[in-house]
Amino acid sequence: MTSAAAMASVAEVAAGPERPRESSAEPRVEVFGIRHHGPGSARSLVAALEELQPDAVLIEGPADADPLIALAVVEGMTPPVALLGYAADDPGRAAFWPYAVFSPEWQAMTWAAGRGVHVAFCDLPAAMTLAADPERQGHTDAEADGDEAPQVRQDPLALLAHAAGYDDPERWWDDVVESRHDGSSPFAALAEAMAALRKDLPRPADAAEQALEERREAYMRQVIRATLKAGHRRVAVVCGAWHVPALSTPLRPAVADSRVLKGVPKRKVSLTWVPWTHSRLAYASGYAAGITSPGWYHHLWTAPDRPVVRWLAKVASSLRQRDLVVSSAHVIEAVRLAEGLAALRGRPLAGLAEVTEATRAVLCEGDEVAVRFVTDHLVVGQALGSVPDDVPTVPLEADLAARCRSLRLKREAHSRSLDLDLRKPIDQGKSRLFHRLRLLGIDWAVPAVSQVRSTGTFRESWQLEWQPELAVAIVEAAAWGTTVEAASSAKARDAAPRSTLAELTGLVESCLKADLPEAVQVLLRALEAKATLDADLLHLMEALPALVRAQRYGDVRGTDTSALEAVSRSMLIRICSGLPQAVASLDDEGALALRHLVDKVHAAVLLLDAGPARSGGDADTSGDASRDRWFSTLRRLIDRADVNGLLVGRMVRLLHDASLLDDVPRRVARALSVGVPPAQKAGWVDGFFADGALLLIHDTELLGLLDDWVCELEGQQFVDVLPLVRRTLGSFSPSERRTIADSVRAGRRGPATAADAPVDAARGRAALATVELILGVSA
Repeated sequence: MTSAAAMASVAEVAAGPERPRESSAEPRVEVFGIRHHGPGSARSLVAALEELQPDAVLIEGPADADPLIALAVVEGMTPPVALLGYAADDPGRAAFWPYAVFSPEWQAMTWAAGRGVHVAFCDLPAAMTLAADPERQGHTDAEADGDEAPQVRQDPLALLAHAAGYDDPERWWDDVVESRHDGSSPFAALAEAMAALRKDLPRPADAAEQALEERREAYMRQVIRATLKAGHRRVAVVCGAWHVPALSTPLRPAVADSRVLKGVPKRKVSLTWVPWTHSRLAYASGYAAGITSPGWYHHLWTAPDRPVVRWLAKVASSLRQRDLVVSSAHVIEAVRLAEGLAALRGRPLAGLAEVTEATRAVLCEGDEVAVRFVTDHLVVGQALGSVPDDVPTVPLEADLAARCRSLRLKREAHSRSLDLDLRKPIDQGKSRLFHRLRLLGIDWAVPAVSQVRSTGTFRESWQLEWQPELAVAIVEAAAWGTTVEAASSAKARDAAPRSTLAELTGLVESCLKADLPEAVQVLLRALEAKATLDADLLHLMEALPALVRAQRYGDVRGTDTSALEAVSRSMLIRICSGLPQAVASLDDEGALALRHLVDKVHAAVLLLDAGPARSGGDADTSGDASRDRWFSTLRRLIDRADVNGLLVGRMVRLLHDASLLDDVPRRVARALSVGVPPAQKAGWVDGFFADGALLLIHDTELLGLLDDWVCELEGQQFVDVLPLVRRTLGSFSPSERRTIADSVRAGRRGPATAADAPVDAARGRAALATVELILGVSA
């Protein structure tokens, strides 16, 4: 931008010219062009409102959200929050209008509402916004100013920064607005600069974007006219700086605006307040709300005096909590460095760039991991707002809030781990809630790997992180019911007819964990019908593990799972009947896929075998029968010549682990004999030894056979089988691979045994005496 007018306006912004006064006898409309979510802009706006003392304040925002403005000053409303608008007939079509405490729009709202001044939104209603092209859904007001039409639509102030010699618009805005503490107003100069930009820059190339901008500005002018007609004499209009020239008096003829708005489609919408987060105010969040450092801007708003000192002290405190050594001397030196950098760069006050460089060099001593922590937790921030209980909401949200209170769960913006002990009633309640929410597509909590070593099924681990867009998911889920339990049950029942066999078993497992007995009964009937008709063996093998896990989890939660047993046994019978035909003449890729399914079915069979005893003292023999049938099937397959070696090796391994084969070394030797092709040998080794490091560590004979085979491979044969062997050994841990290598290198097949070491009888008797004492027995 090289316009002389724009350059002059930049200079006036920095100088802070006074705004001319008008006669109070005539209606007065003051248009304040602000930067969305700018603390300096908000501070200047509050000062301007105090000076003007308007009797009406109009704010860029959805006009049909006016009834919600009064809630901004209600106790319990804590920014960041957002207006949520969603279509009544399609809750997935929604839009957010977020506000932080340092947002000029929020300050205008609270200023007017707290003084009893008439305040209203003046932008296109959500009813019109959500009736437009679905591809434009989800845009906020800040985004509407940020659409790219040319570059100016992305940030109209970027060109002013460039004209002033700044390569970073954030730094320019910091210098001329955010760092101002002299009380001067930048609004008149910004209005003139925007007029120059709008005059010199071309119109949007996108016709739809141009039409949207024209409708928005036409609607805002109509609201200004209606406000003046209602008798208000001093009207303050708060809008994005780009719109100031279009809204300044004298306004264009009303007839032209009526023509622009004629025929604009509408749809029925609902609006409410929802909590928001600082991270969702950042560009990277997916909602281009206009700032990359909301945590820093919040600090500028809440600590206008000595912001650099206070900020670096906050950074030091945060780093100390991570056990990093940061002293008071570090903070003093960081402050000096930040202020020195600002002076060298001719800045009135150290900005985010300077304090970040000081943080990196002094407080973090060049540690980029620590710098990223400061950026994520302080510069961006993880603050989560809150809304009062009486804010209009869907019944499902109210029920979820009640469940969270009763279970002592807090919705927090940062990620945290939660380990549950399902033997405790309150942890059972939390588990049920999380599983119900996942059925509804509300992924507040997702399953995680526990940091506590435990093999019991009574423990669950979750990762919790509340995201603002989950508010939309709640609204969408509200169509299924008014409570979390009713909605999740209804959604699961509705999915039954359209689900595959594997999906049905997964739903059964989820519904058992969520304690939804009505849904379980519906799903079981659908499962029985589909399992009877589904002749695909792979579908049955994919479905069985989830069904068996459901039985086990039901046992832990005290849920009656007897109805699942007949279905599980029936599916296993069909699997055992169909497996002999399915394994014939498979290529390597098909054999590998089937091997994974065989592993899953085998694990499920072992779970069936571990089932609890029946009431009345009778032992449950169904698990034994299932196990015997499964192992009998495997034994019939391991001697067939038409079965891929990878599958044969795996089946031999499973039977060996169950102590059902006494000729395993002979089978390994035969599989690795001279007459077998190298690729088939490698497949057999992969099937048998995968995840079997302990076999090689403790079974000297098997390790010797494998070592001899590898040593006998010729050059090209070794190259051909190397990928398969590496895949097999890659499943071992580093310590396991090291132990095996040491054994081979030392020229012995396995670690030293007890027979290799001399026995100290005296020390042995002392150890035996201790064991007898612990066990309470005597020799």
